[in-house]
Amino acid sequence: MTNIKVLGPGCAKCKTTYNNVLEALKHVGAEATVEKIEDIEEMMKYNVLTTPVLMIDDEVKIKGRVASTAEIIELLTK
Repeated sequence: MTNIKVLGPGCAKCKTTYNNVLEALKHVGAEATVEKIEDIEEMMKYNVLTTPVLMIDDEVKIKGRVASTAEIIELLTK
């Protein structure tokens, strides 16, 4: 099963990215574990400075901007 993480302090961009992930999963009909990480110390473990960050299976895919639903669908179907 795919493991998706959205890292961000809870800002609007982070929430939008998280919602886009949920929308993309519905669209492709995929099962995934989706985790929203807002704790600064937890985010530091991933060595990221710009948020939001979209990680799929512990690999940073998009950082520093909102990931669109279409982009996430593309990443999930590769």
